[in-house]
Amino acid sequence: MIGGRPPDRFKNAGGERFGMDTERIAVLAHEKFPDRAKTALGVMRYGDQDVRAVLDRDRAGDRVRDHVPDVADAPVVESFADAHAAADGDLDALYIGIAPIGGGFDESWRSDVEAAIEAGCDVVSGLHYFLNEDEELAALAAEHGVDLVDVRRPDDDLTVATGASADVDADVLLTVGTDCSVGKMTASLEIVAAARERGIDAAFVPTGQTGIMIAGWGNPIDRVVSDFAAGAVEEMLVAVGDDHDLVVVEGQGSIVHPAYSTVTCGILHGAMPDGLVLCHAAGREVVHGYESFELPPIAEYVDLYEGLANPVHEASVVAGAVNTKDVADDEAAADAVAAVAEAAGVPAADPVRHGADAIVDAAVDAGLGVDEDGKEDDEEAAGE
Repeated sequence: MIGGRPPDRFKNAGGERFGMDTERIAVLAHEKFPDRAKTALGVMRYGDQDVRAVLDRDRAGDRVRDHVPDVADAPVVESFADAHAAADGDLDALYIGIAPIGGGFDESWRSDVEAAIEAGCDVVSGLHYFLNEDEELAALAAEHGVDLVDVRRPDDDLTVATGASADVDADVLLTVGTDCSVGKMTASLEIVAAARERGIDAAFVPTGQTGIMIAGWGNPIDRVVSDFAAGAVEEMLVAVGDDHDLVVVEGQGSIVHPAYSTVTCGILHGAMPDGLVLCHAAGREVVHGYESFELPPIAEYVDLYEGLANPVHEASVVAGAVNTKDVADDEAAADAVAAVAEAAGVPAADPVRHGADAIVDAAVDAGLGVDEDGKEDDEEAAGE
């Protein structure tokens, strides 16, 4: 599991991961697969779950690998009934694999969710719309003895930050973005995997619904009351920070995003990182979904993030992670990465296309994830 075992604080009464210990799942991604279904893709690429089918009525009859060659194959079907049949009735859960702006529930999904419940499947959702507060779905789930898992529902006992993140033993690396949907979670997971491969005991701290579905624990920071956002991040750092050498915190949004900057700042100050990885989507020039707002130059982001971090805890941008998925040509992708590296003044890579070794190298060169003598841990990384 890329996320590692959940700390005791985040286990349910049975000692399991947030009720997401299911193995065989279908993923709902109607009209969005694959390009606008980042939750579905994240779970398929990094989760432990066995995805038996993807629901997308617009692509029914296709195969997953027709569109995403680097994940396990599965049929794309029109409805949950088709998914259930394709899996020979062997399904444990339906995951809602779409995270629309605002996190609302599309009523066109209801029949599939109801069919899943009636088939004895749990339903796992990362929406702001809580399935457990939907009277019809909650009653149906109770009738059939299944769970509705609202990943974005935060705990009721969160508190304000106290600065405790500064005292954890691990070095803390935070992914920050030039915009939303640039690959911060993906970069975080790839960095953790690359660090573990070279013997660094690294852990992933999830802060969003997809990361929580993958890791099986976490706090959904964009749903936490603003006063408690930094504290919710701090709670996670304290839970894992003394058990690892490097902790990679998943960033959210962007410090210049007109809607999501409060979440970005809460994570930045709550994590109190030692280093930052600046994530950017190649070719992105305006804010995603807010096209009247232009993105500042890369160098300006470096100054903004470091300037905002340093009064609380000194941190510098140590590397760049460039998402080149929309760049077909390898040479053009390399040029895009080089441009970000030059503008930011740090090494950069596309962690999916090129691997995250260069990013880990940059972190190690900055003294992160190494012992007091500046040497990497030769022992096997925990959790492998």
